[in-house]
Amino acid sequence: MKIYYPNYYHQFHCIASACPDSCCKEWAVDVDEDAAKLYRQLPGPLGDRLRAVLKDEDGGTVMTIVDGRCPMWRQDGLCEIQAQLGHDALCKTCREFPRLRHEYGCFTELGLELSCPEAARLILSGDWRMETGEVDEDAEDCDRALLELLQSSRAVALELLQDTSRPLPQTLAILLLYAHEVQGQIDGGEAVPVDPEGCLADARKYAGAGDAESLFDFFKALEILTPQWQARLDKGFVSCDWSEKIRPLAVYFIQRYWLQAVSDYDLICRVKLTIAACLLVNFMGGDFLQTARQFSKEIENDPDNVEAILDGAYAFPALTDANLLGLLLNT
Repeated sequence: MKIYYPNYYHQFHCIASACPDSCCKEWAVDVDEDAAKLYRQLPGPLGDRLRAVLKDEDGGTVMTIVDGRCPMWRQDGLCEIQAQLGHDALCKTCREFPRLRHEYGCFTELGLELSCPEAARLILSGDWRMETGEVDEDAEDCDRALLELLQSSRAVALELLQDTSRPLPQTLAILLLYAHEVQGQIDGGEAVPVDPEGCLADARKYAGAGDAESLFDFFKALEILTPQWQARLDKGFVSCDWSEKIRPLAVYFIQRYWLQAVSDYDLICRVKLTIAACLLVNFMGGDFLQTARQFSKEIENDPDNVEAILDGAYAFPALTDANLLGLLLNT
């Protein structure tokens, strides 16, 4: 079976104590069943410490945080479990993070999580292309026709994003209108030729005034992990300087989420997630890489928040086509 991954995927390695943040901060980590069993049966002081911080929750097990950090996170930035028992003793979440794996039946895609500082540095460097390998696994049943449509249309979307002849806000507006055309094909309509200028003309016609405050209010209503994120949302609109640094952020979101429409036949909500992310990160200002990473940590690493955005794509004023297009073209 084929496996696809961005060219920077195998360049990643954890920088441990040199990391300016840590995946060991602020998250109550989900512990898989096998790791939980190992930890609860482990003899000695480490086993006693683990049993004291493991908690059954919502049918699973979590490693609770103590004073804002994983209790296994040492002062030198390393993990006590890995130090004493080796990498294979880590729970599945800690072994794999920030690596992503999306199974599409007839092929697999790998990626990295933007919330990790070192992964973010690679993702947002702007040096991106997909590479192909083979894995010794049999392909499973999949909706090949839909996946072929999503793959080909994603290639068009990525080509649009990498064309720097237009300002990025215009390209994102074109992308939303193009996604509607692809959605029509998903829903059984006829294919239409890609027409960026036609999409841009339609985008200008449909654009509203653009209400940035409603976008911030929408994100304030989601689950918030840290007081730092709350403070940034409360500060509101800071900047509308569309730096080219944001283009790789859009590429990351399209690469990660476009094909996931195969699960529910809904592409529009995922493109709206992409545009809302780019808008919010841009409007917040400050250090771009840090803001993008913080967005990912608060939103992407919380499945409930991602689901709320996908579900809210049609119900909330902040995420209507008119508002998103207005924010792109009229602010």
